[in-house]
Amino acid sequence: VQLQASGGGLVQAGGSLRLSCVASGSIFSINSMGWYRQAPGKQRELVAVSSSIGSTNYADSVKGRFTISRDGPKNTVYLQMNSLRPEDTAAYYCNYADRGFNYWGQGTQVTVSS
Repeated sequence: VQLQASGGGLVQAGGSLRLSCVASGSIFSINSMGWYRQAPGKQRELVAVSSSIGSTNYADSVKGRFTISRDGPKNTVYLQMNSLRPEDTAAYYCNYADRGFNYWGQGTQVTVSS
């Protein structure tokens, strides 16, 4: 499985960005796709994840500000990020998982200026 992420950038605090990630290759019908982030000097952490059966999970720090969504036929996952804060600055990584396997996309940088 290959993942191609896009949509990062530089934004002022309070602004919005939308990340996209397209999965290609051997896509299993039951899977999860989501986003993780890693700031300098910190561990990679879950931001949001969406399963193919409709469940979603968010980090507490982004609840109410970020929304994850999927386009099933296009094998694409989106992350709409609103009310961005400087502490959201990180490299964001797309993740695809099925049957115990994890795949990662290249990171896309999100920088929020104060």
